[in-house]
Amino acid sequence: MNPSLHPPLLVLWRPVLAMLMVIVSANYLVQFPINDWLTWGAFTFPIAFLVTDLTNRAVGAPAARRVAWTGFAMAVVISLALAPWRIAVASGLAFIIGQLLDIVAFNRLRALSWWKAPLLGSMVASIVDTGIFFFLAFAGSEMNWLMLATGDLGIKWLMAAALLAPYRMMLPRLQLWVPMH
Repeated sequence: MNPSLHPPLLVLWRPVLAMLMVIVSANYLVQFPINDWLTWGAFTFPIAFLVTDLTNRAVGAPAARRVAWTGFAMAVVISLALAPWRIAVASGLAFIIGQLLDIVAFNRLRALSWWKAPLLGSMVASIVDTGIFFFLAFAGSEMNWLMLATGDLGIKWLMAAALLAPYRMMLPRLQLWVPMH
């Protein structure tokens, strides 16, 4: 087994810590609407796709999946303490399904221009993540979850485009993201 394809979890501490911070902050901030169609969580969650895509580019899909599953496990526990259980569970399921979809899409597109894999992977995964999250978290509540989901998805797509700049800046510095030596 090639160790660069399956780095120890300790080597992945930066992506795992970043993922944990993103999920916990997004789960907390999604409780606070900005208006009828947007919550503050929409601005923080898309960074999870940046974390996954940088890890995927640096050390491959198996490591990106490990970061997603590790971040998922830690974040759900912490989110249960910070957010209502329904939001924590909805977030966990939407997150892991969306992240795994992003990893698959990224890998299928990674040979194309540098920006296509992270942008298109994030956009496709955001549709699934948003639909699952808002339905499970808010269906049947007094919140207009369809309007919130639409606004959230729009911001996620804008953030996916905006996060291309830090993604591009990190490409020549991936050794800093996941040091392999």
